[in-house]
Amino acid sequence: MQLIDIGVNLTNPSFDERHQAVLERAYSAGVQQLVLTGTSIEGSEQALELCVKHDESAQRLFSTAGIHPHSASDWNGDSAQRLRGLLGESRVRAVGECGLDFNRDFSPRPQQEKVLEAHLALASELKLPVFLHERDANQRLLEILKDYRDHLPAAVVHCFTGEQAALFSYLDLDLHIGITGWICDERRGTHLHPLVREIPRGRLMLESDAPYLLPRTLRPKPKNGRNEPAYLPEVLREVALHRNETMQDLAAHSTACARAFFGLPAVE
Repeated sequence: MQLIDIGVNLTNPSFDERHQAVLERAYSAGVQQLVLTGTSIEGSEQALELCVKHDESAQRLFSTAGIHPHSASDWNGDSAQRLRGLLGESRVRAVGECGLDFNRDFSPRPQQEKVLEAHLALASELKLPVFLHERDANQRLLEILKDYRDHLPAAVVHCFTGEQAALFSYLDLDLHIGITGWICDERRGTHLHPLVREIPRGRLMLESDAPYLLPRTLRPKPKNGRNEPAYLPEVLREVALHRNETMQDLAAHSTACARAFFGLPAVE
């Protein structure tokens, strides 16, 4: 049984000096390939460096490149050029993390929208999939995406936590959906239990979003409280339960979906 973690923040400082150990635990748990999330220009460069350093074979580690909406205010005159350079690297398989976050509003909304459109324009030109972030901005994200959707090969709403109307609106736009350990949280994630049944095969992918979103159903819990890709099987278990699928079946089709979406090689 193979899994692909489509969203892990391996550049997070909590993983410093632990990268190889974290990766080895992931591989031992059946997480055979990982896509490292880029959330800033510098962070995207670091994610690419980690891929090269820890995977000489270019079979297991890949990355995205983009600027998170929280950091949209950091976009400047050379951001587009640096981002374009990163997106030309063979390990970089998607544009993002990019999108809109109207929940925390760490960057002004007009700036978030401007930076999102810059990412979508690059993705359309380079024919790369998009790794999207959305919080409390479903309608505005849809309005912006509709102008670009026909020119994008694919896009995934990562760490989906929304309600039914948002899910259906994304599926209607032929988007993919990423599910995290949020579904394992009895305080705020139970609404996802019936919703995951509505995501068609071929559109559903799994992600840890580590070091965030440690699955609350995990037993035993790590004392440090830090999530890792090695815990992705717990997300698999919970999603399979609520889709009425076996873990093996869900692993097979979600992994095939992720491999096709990011254009990843098969792993023996």
